[in-house]
Amino acid sequence: MSQYDIIAIVSLLGWLVIAGSALASYRLGWGQIARMALTWLAIFAGLFLLVGFFIQG
Repeated sequence: MSQYDIIAIVSLLGWLVIAGSALASYRLGWGQIARMALTWLAIFAGLFLLVGFFIQG
């Protein structure tokens, strides 16, 4: 693992803390947070598959 990998991991963790604290400030219920997380996961997975399809095709 290079020094750049460590910097990337630390910065990713920092951004996750910032995003998590912004989400917590809305004081949503666990069910609504889970639904939002699954929606975003579906969006990114769909885009990943779509881009992968066009790059290979």
